[in-house]
Amino acid sequence: MASRAAEQVMGARRLIVPANGLEFEVFEAGEGEKLALLLHGFPQHAVSFRHQFPCLMRLGYRVWAVNQRGYGGTSRPKDRAAYGLSHLTGDVAALIDASGLRSVLLIGHDWGGLVAWTFAIQRLRPLEKLIILNVPHPLCFRRALKSFRQGCKSWYIGFFQIPYLPERLLGAEKGRLLAFIMRRDASRPDAFPEDVLAIYRANVSAPGAAGAMLNWYRGAGLDILAAKDLATPIEVPTLIIWGDRDVALDISCLNGTGDYVRDLRIARLPGVSHWVQEDAPEEVNRQIEAFVRG
Repeated sequence: MASRAAEQVMGARRLIVPANGLEFEVFEAGEGEKLALLLHGFPQHAVSFRHQFPCLMRLGYRVWAVNQRGYGGTSRPKDRAAYGLSHLTGDVAALIDASGLRSVLLIGHDWGGLVAWTFAIQRLRPLEKLIILNVPHPLCFRRALKSFRQGCKSWYIGFFQIPYLPERLLGAEKGRLLAFIMRRDASRPDAFPEDVLAIYRANVSAPGAAGAMLNWYRGAGLDILAAKDLATPIEVPTLIIWGDRDVALDISCLNGTGDYVRDLRIARLPGVSHWVQEDAPEEVNRQIEAFVRG
């Protein structure tokens, strides 16, 4: 039911793509020899990129918005080790291979952004360009986490390490808490219409889904904090789009990004929330189009 609704909302066709030993639910639109691969964040769904489909298709891309492992109709491993960072970046490499396309624009928001950062750092496959939405470079985040301000904002990461309780809260009453938080944090009241919230709620309340989503923090989250190989400079042209009213990530997380990215542009959107591509879709699309057209 949620998959059909997502197809309608995005104006896309649903595919099941075998990759990296799993089956991925991918929403595809457009044609051409260039791939725009879209990686959503926590606790969302591929539908979070619904507003970007027309823009990217106009720019000549075949658009793949993927539900990452544990989300939506994608395979949902139970073991937290299956959500380690190497598995998540391996998923991206395998999806690019499965597309059969060589020119790739990688776009990631929140956790999808952290995976995209790491993928670009490790140079697992060639990228044309990289676009990051409201998540800092991993080393900038680690530096900011030592500050009192960002430490307070990141309290939930420790809470998510507790077994059982966080998933019970997240999935309770068919995702009611999730819907409340997203609407409360958004900077405009219509950022999350009822049909989209219904998809998010179905996503998080499906059997085992909340635990899978939280396992990203219990697996890859700890990997990000411990990794020693994240300082390799990114050569790919990179755009960061940042809503500066982010309740989870302080603007100071952007400090020092230029130390790790050779060709960097940052677009700060005043008054826009963490859910930037849904909260300010027209401005996000304008920034994407200007960046892609160069």
